[in-house]
Amino acid sequence: MPGEEETPQPPPNFWGHAPEDEYYASQGVTNTKTYFDTPHGKIFTQSFLPLHGKVKASVYMSHGYGSDTGWLFQKICINYATWGYAVFAADLLGHGRSDGLRCYLVDLEKVAAASLHCFSHVRESEPYKDLPAFLFGESMGGAATMLMYFQSKPDLWTGLIFSAPLFVMPEPMKPSRVRLFVYGLLFGIADTWASMPDNKMVGKAIKDPEKLKIIASNPRRYTGKPRVGTMRELARVCQYIQDNFSRVTAPFLTAHGTADGVTCPTSSQLLYEKASSEDKTLKLYEGMYHSLIQGEPDENANRVLGDMREWIDARVAKYGKK
Repeated sequence: MPGEEETPQPPPNFWGHAPEDEYYASQGVTNTKTYFDTPHGKIFTQSFLPLHGKVKASVYMSHGYGSDTGWLFQKICINYATWGYAVFAADLLGHGRSDGLRCYLVDLEKVAAASLHCFSHVRESEPYKDLPAFLFGESMGGAATMLMYFQSKPDLWTGLIFSAPLFVMPEPMKPSRVRLFVYGLLFGIADTWASMPDNKMVGKAIKDPEKLKIIASNPRRYTGKPRVGTMRELARVCQYIQDNFSRVTAPFLTAHGTADGVTCPTSSQLLYEKASSEDKTLKLYEGMYHSLIQGEPDENANRVLGDMREWIDARVAKYGKK
């Protein structure tokens, strides 16, 4: 109506209105987007390749709950690409531009299998089949990544990298057993209901207030309450992973903030203690929140990235020689 001010439209990308090709080139990477058909549904995928220099290895990344690969998560992808790594990332089923009801994760094994179907296809193709290859998982993507590892052929992956992985749920995040029991009496009818308490997860994940604003502006971010079936499945998967830590034999790095209010630092500590891997590294960052790279002040985020770069470069040098 006359006299009314129009609400400004948010920028199409976290960096603003610059064209994508221009932005990626300024970061020293190339980006491609595509959809990949899997037996469990179609998933949206992206690749980030270094513009210059030889590719040292490939890295396959999974984002956290409610997120996707197309907003701030890609800053992680871009960093790894600038270090000389070919990075491939996929929106998990039920997230971003992939198939599925938003954040309905009633079978996380299938969610993991869909991404693994894409990742293993790329990993075993030219020019990557003879290069080292790493799985990377952040938050709930860490749980999905661990399931991918369990589902993979032996020795498919050179190593694993976890950023604040979800293997143990903090007490405030655990779904009420009474609530799940009552919903369970409805024989699955309530599984898709977005009616579980969310406990203000975003506020517990992001320390930097300016980055919180950027993350909150993601048009594909899920903002509803957790679904009944999702919370039941996450509780089940966390227990399953804890029971199978000893099956982990690959080299790994796991990183956690000690002030993480979304996933327990115990997740990383138990993995480090119980995994059978001979080459394993635990990094605990005092006072840092859940989102170590996307949500911390730059000084903290760069510290985490520096540790990750040092770790992966050393493993490529150690295990990458044929």
